[in-house]
Amino acid sequence: MISKFTDLGISEDVAKAMDDVGWEEPTPIQVATIPQGLEGMDLFGQAQTGTGKTGAYASIVLGRIPAGKKIPSAIVLVPTRELALQVADQFDLLSKYTGHKTVPVYGGSGKKADIDVQIKSLQKGSDIIAGTTGRVRDMIRRGALNLTDIKVLVLDEADRMLDMGFIEDIEMIMSSMPKDKQVLLFSATMTEDVKNLAYDYMDKPKEITVSQDEVVLDLTKQYYISVGRRNKIWALCRILDIDKPKAVIFCQTKKMVDILDERLSELHYKVEAIHGDLPQSKRERVIQDIKDDKTDILIATDVAARGLDIDDITYVINYDMPDDIDTYIHRIGRTGRAGKEGTAISFVTSEEEHIIREFCHRISGMTIEKRDVPEEDGMKDTVRKVIDYDQISDVFGMVKFEVNLGKNDGYGKVSLADFIIRNTRIYDNAIGKIQIGPDSSIVEVHKDYGNRMTKDLTKCKHKGKHITVKVIQN
Repeated sequence: MISKFTDLGISEDVAKAMDDVGWEEPTPIQVATIPQGLEGMDLFGQAQTGTGKTGAYASIVLGRIPAGKKIPSAIVLVPTRELALQVADQFDLLSKYTGHKTVPVYGGSGKKADIDVQIKSLQKGSDIIAGTTGRVRDMIRRGALNLTDIKVLVLDEADRMLDMGFIEDIEMIMSSMPKDKQVLLFSATMTEDVKNLAYDYMDKPKEITVSQDEVVLDLTKQYYISVGRRNKIWALCRILDIDKPKAVIFCQTKKMVDILDERLSELHYKVEAIHGDLPQSKRERVIQDIKDDKTDILIATDVAARGLDIDDITYVINYDMPDDIDTYIHRIGRTGRAGKEGTAISFVTSEEEHIIREFCHRISGMTIEKRDVPEEDGMKDTVRKVIDYDQISDVFGMVKFEVNLGKNDGYGKVSLADFIIRNTRIYDNAIGKIQIGPDSSIVEVHKDYGNRMTKDLTKCKHKGKHITVKVIQN
């Protein structure tokens, strides 16, 4: 495995660390950037989270600067504190045998975010800084951060930094560095603003584009399960109990994240949740817990999971299906990372199945296969499956029921409808077509009254005969 990385020019010490982490082979962005980056070229790469870009620029940085310096030789600028911490963690893993020291600098609450605590870390010496632009700027103004020996600058998620209005901070920081340095810029998009940033501060940069779609298609098996809203928790628990994944579960809203977190916790699953309302200290603890295998399941919103960097996630589960392809690609990019295969499962209601067809049409070669909820002989369900009338109703909201009354019982369409209305309090306009048979009949009833058919009508009798009602689900 090591040779697959050393063939790119990566040192044996870094390749050995990659082997320890469990990386099996370089990702496309690593193959495309590392050899040229190690030669000192400025690179402008279009790559999203999950493509292995952090490993790409970390390999370049570790191969280009010495270890054990008093002031830093490389700096990585990022838009958020979460990403700063993840980048620092990645450098720590890959510098296991090289001796490079990385210091994260970022703002916010918590002891580790205290600027005086971070200044003390810098005073002990550092080779690489992983920092947010605001905190790096503040460190420079205080005279606590010396960037006069920077040999490599990395701008990660440049598009987000521009969207968040950090261009003035970036310009101020870059003015504190030598002009003669290597610049590596990575962005999910190549907008005009990002291109201008690249060409203003880079020397004839080599443009490299690696779509996250390629990585997803290669390493992630994609499935969807047709399941109604009321049975999503049943399907989810089946997957968790039988497949036993280390999973990130995506919900559309913070409220749904909290509801699912509470429900799964009550069922004794090892689960944590993150969304924008959580304090930063708790967000960091939750992410660390899943990295340390203290947690099997992470429930998240899209915003909270942006930049999430955990290599051993085996499943991504879309509890709520996103309605745009970019969000879908970003979500499933949490698995199938670092050369390892992953699985993405989307729960799709009958009304959402068109989204699957649309996604597959949008990306050539992408296939999302239909899969059944897993079964295991003799297994008792953690959550019982219920009848979901929304899922089985037709486009008019009608559901078919088989009632054990027919012509031999003296019923026609009108009299059977009257019997149902009289005993269930179902309005006459909620009853659709009726097919009268000899001993049983098929009755269409609006989904809103499904429980009245199965519960109220079954309490009735006709001339001593118990009424049975069966839901027709196909």
